[in-house]
Amino acid sequence: MPAPPSAVSYTAFTDRGIRRRIISAKVFVGNLNFTTTQDQLKQLMSTVGTVVDIFLPNDRVTGRPRGFAFVEFSSEDEASTAIAKLNGQDLEGRPLRINEAEDRPRARPGGPRPGGPRPAPQFFDGPDSGGFGGGFGGGGGNHGGPPGKGGGGKNKGSRRGLRGRKRML
Repeated sequence: MPAPPSAVSYTAFTDRGIRRRIISAKVFVGNLNFTTTQDQLKQLMSTVGTVVDIFLPNDRVTGRPRGFAFVEFSSEDEASTAIAKLNGQDLEGRPLRINEAEDRPRARPGGPRPGGPRPAPQFFDGPDSGGFGGGFGGGGGNHGGPPGKGGGGKNKGSRRGLRGRKRML
């Protein structure tokens, strides 16, 4: 059974329940010199099989190559041969690291965001503000009272705590 084009590596079960591993025709090539071109890589990889595609990603900010590539061969046998024969071979002064390409896991909805998590909102206005809520719907903060006491002349802008205030009278 040939591997589906989108599959990279998975384990299949035959009708007798025996596990067998199927690899894809795509390999990961790591530890590339940053000056290595697509043509140089294609020339080397063509010695073991027919190269269908080469993806040599560049850094978004600098535009320089990132030091790795993905090479797709026309068959799984050629990919296995490339791993066996070319792993550790020197290219432009660096030993290549060639492995099966692995599928990148899909991002879950609601998962981590690019660029890291959002910072937690800040409700505390500072040491002299007198508490929380300085910028959310009126009230809180130090509005003319002594430092550190909060309150002041500004009302909360809602009926929150009305019973408590009435009891205090």
